[in-house]
Amino acid sequence: MNRYKKQYFYISLALMIITNRILFMTTRLINQGFIHHSMHTEIDNMIPFLPWTIIIYNGVYLWWLQAFWLIVKHGDANRFFAANILAKAITFVSFVFYPTIMKRPSLGNASLWNSLVRIQYMLDDPDNLFPSIHCVLGWFCWIGLRGKKDIALPWRITAFFMAIAVCLSTLTVRQHVFLDVFAGIALSEACHGICKIQTMRQMYDNFVHGIIQHFPMEANTWIGNL
Repeated sequence: MNRYKKQYFYISLALMIITNRILFMTTRLINQGFIHHSMHTEIDNMIPFLPWTIIIYNGVYLWWLQAFWLIVKHGDANRFFAANILAKAITFVSFVFYPTIMKRPSLGNASLWNSLVRIQYMLDDPDNLFPSIHCVLGWFCWIGLRGKKDIALPWRITAFFMAIAVCLSTLTVRQHVFLDVFAGIALSEACHGICKIQTMRQMYDNFVHGIIQHFPMEANTWIGNL
């Protein structure tokens, strides 16, 4: 990967982290006095609570870093990251105008898995759930790698199963309910479709390029090389 693409990757990763923090912090400040709705359904009653899947829920961050890197190197990086920003913007509206909340299970014995889940619950309030950002990001990684024949087939297969696994883990550790997951997948597909529009992709490229111009870079690199 050339120097420009590395800069593109690091800046895009930073933007994703920053927008994610802004999304949750600001919406919680805005909607803290609002009525929060439960979207629990009978489907959720059928899904078992599996504390050990906290490994998947939190371990997926390592996979996402690798997937982001591959997408910048081989995929439509501008479309991928522009769609992520768009999804965050739509999620912001959802969190503000339809804030949600869920009831978590009581954790019994002090097993390793229950302890890890308990820590997760302490760090992450059970609100602002619809859609699931975990599922949005997980599914985006699958979208960004599928159909890319210059990316090894095992990576593409892994992306699909990781997307499924992370969506399921949000349910089995009781971080989300079924409708949150469904909405996350649907939002990913919709935003990726919208960002097929060249203007949307170019807006993101121009923004990142403006940041990169403030850093030393090779003279022969350009956004068109992505």
